[in-house]
Formats: sequence, C-alpha cells, structure tokens
Amino acid sequence: MAIHYQDPLDHTFHALGDGTRRQMLTILAERGECTASELGQPFRAAQPTISKHIRVLERAGLVSRRVDGRLHRFRLNPDSMREAQDWIARQRRFWSATLDQLGEFLDNIPDRESG
Repeated sequence: MAIHYQDPLDHTFHALGDGTRRQMLTILAERGECTASELGQPFRAAQPTISKHIRVLERAGLVSRRVDGRLHRFRLNPDSMREAQDWIARQRRFWSATLDQLGEFLDNIPDRESG
C-alpha cells in the first residue's frame, strides 16, 4: 500500500525515519556536497536503492541536486530540517508544561494512607 503524504512535514519525518537516510544527511553535513556514488559508498546497497533513498530526501526537501555534466551533486538543505525542529520544539514545550501541571496536581492530592 502506497503512502501519499499531503503535508511537507510528513515527508520530512518519513525521510528521517530511516537510518540510512539519516546517515546520508550526516555525510552531507560533514562534507558539504557529494555525488550519488559518494553518498552510497558507506552502505552495502545497490545503486538503485541508494537512488531511492536520495529521491526520498529530495522529496522531503532535505537535499537539493545540482547537475554538473554527468555528475549529480547533492547538498544539504536545512530549511526542511528547521521546520521539523520547530515542530518538535513546540511539542516539547506543550508536553513539558502539561507534565509540570500534572506533577503539581499530583503533589496536591492528599495522601490516603496518612489520612
């Protein structure tokens, strides 16, 4: 069954949900720009598999492609990652505040054993 995401953030989290793709992003963050073969070098995967991972990263907007003759060069695009970070930060603030309120509520409940 194919998954059809509507929201760009869904594509981002889908792309980040795979360890190979996260490692590719790390490589791009360290090197700045890589060819498809350079991105695929650390993995024991066929070139079509590497290409599929790259397409997922592109669809999520996490990487951009620059064609240089026959070489396709990829570069990290941090904007999509920032959107994910912003979403996570909002969730963290919400849940932190909610759990703090719960803690205060539980602290104020009379202890049944002490009467």
